[in-house]
Amino acid sequence: MPLPYEIVIGWRYTRAGRAARRNGFISFISAVSMLGIALGVAALIIVLSVMNGFQKEVRDRMLGVLAHVELLSADGTALADWQALAARVQQHPRVRASAPFIAEQGLLARGQDMKGVLVRGIDPALEPGVTALGADLAGSALAQLQPGAFGVVLGAALARQLGVGVGDAVTLIVPGGQVSPAGVVPRLRQLAVVGLFDSGHYEYDATLALVHLQDAQRLFRVEGPTGLRVRLDDLHAARAVAIELQAALDAAGSGVVVRDWTRANRTWFAAVQLEKRMMFIILTLIVAVAAFNLVSTLVMTVTDKRADIAILRTLGASPASVMAIFVVQGAVGGVVGTLAGLALGLGVALHIDTLVPALERLLGVAFLPQDIYLISRMPSDPQAGDVVPIALMALALAFAATLYPSWRASRVDPAEALRHE
Repeated sequence: MPLPYEIVIGWRYTRAGRAARRNGFISFISAVSMLGIALGVAALIIVLSVMNGFQKEVRDRMLGVLAHVELLSADGTALADWQALAARVQQHPRVRASAPFIAEQGLLARGQDMKGVLVRGIDPALEPGVTALGADLAGSALAQLQPGAFGVVLGAALARQLGVGVGDAVTLIVPGGQVSPAGVVPRLRQLAVVGLFDSGHYEYDATLALVHLQDAQRLFRVEGPTGLRVRLDDLHAARAVAIELQAALDAAGSGVVVRDWTRANRTWFAAVQLEKRMMFIILTLIVAVAAFNLVSTLVMTVTDKRADIAILRTLGASPASVMAIFVVQGAVGGVVGTLAGLALGLGVALHIDTLVPALERLLGVAFLPQDIYLISRMPSDPQAGDVVPIALMALALAFAATLYPSWRASRVDPAEALRHE
């Protein structure tokens, strides 16, 4: 089936415009426009892929330490009957495991060094079922946490800051000092470092200390666990499950607050989503500027092809056909630029884990120092939900840029154009 002549002539104009020596400047502007579209599309894909990868990497590392859902006592005291609560929660079809915990703030001291920490009391037998970190430490460090021994498992970064290793002793200072004739004396307890962990998330590696649940009860003077950690079959269902559990527990008057992992880090995730939207808008302007460079290209092309337009009109071409010819010519630049940008952007995004380390070695710098950023490598996660809208947006902008010059071409008066030839 032969193609419509508008497409054939538009494609021929595109090729001829590049080959003709007298149209070299027009061809140069057209090439710059396509290059701008390609670079804009590639930049959008690379930036959004890196942000997706960063979000996924941090989320996975967070969930290596955090549970999908946490149930907390509303008044901060010990749960009345955590075993019954755990049994009730595990009746939900999406719940896979649960474990009790105590979380309190404290200070760890070693010589002159002192660090604020989150002390988490856990049950070493149940913790591996609710977090990836617990599963990784199940046969090693957690096995060393024995009730009454007052052992502690520290994050690797925290241990480095305190200058301690396995077998060393640290002093824990807990809130709520003892009243004595000399005043309020802080409560101190010496703990033995029985293990270290490296979750890959600097915030937790530098602030988290794990102790046995019974030791935590004695340290913080509580009668039992203050919360329950729950693992689900799907982390993305955490919010819906938390709402369902909260409704069921409120109906029973349990006085328990249910919190899912997205709410525990709501500010961080909201900031990432806002940053993604803003980066999309900013980088879209780059594509828009490059796309609307096609306007100047087509305006000059229309001026150069006035005689050809007049001849086509005298041969019977309608204004709509003339407009279609120049829309095709301009759209070719948008399509070529978009496809080139897709190829470049996806090529970089899919191989960024090798490109960035090579650049770091070449330049002798670290783009993501681990003591500053949450992760130390550049992640990337290209998603069709980002790539497809970027491609469609670039094509739409390129098409929109061709409309006005093409409409002007369709309004050329054949007699007036030929009179000046």
